[in-house]
Amino acid sequence: MMKFLKNFRNDESGAVTVDWVVLTAAVVGLAIAAYGSIQTGAENMTSNTSSFLGTQTVGSIGAPTE
Repeated sequence: MMKFLKNFRNDESGAVTVDWVVLTAAVVGLAIAAYGSIQTGAENMTSNTSSFLGTQTVGSIGAPTE
């Protein structure tokens, strides 16, 4: 029984798996955190582009109105 416990304590075959799980969780967490700022920036850029294009005229015809 003591030999089994010593072997179990010294066995590191699962350590690499644990490292990968922790690293993957960290990357997913950072992606979720970054998503908020990316979404806000994209929405602002879309709104600004829409406002700009809405004020443009094409020759003498002008932009279509809704």
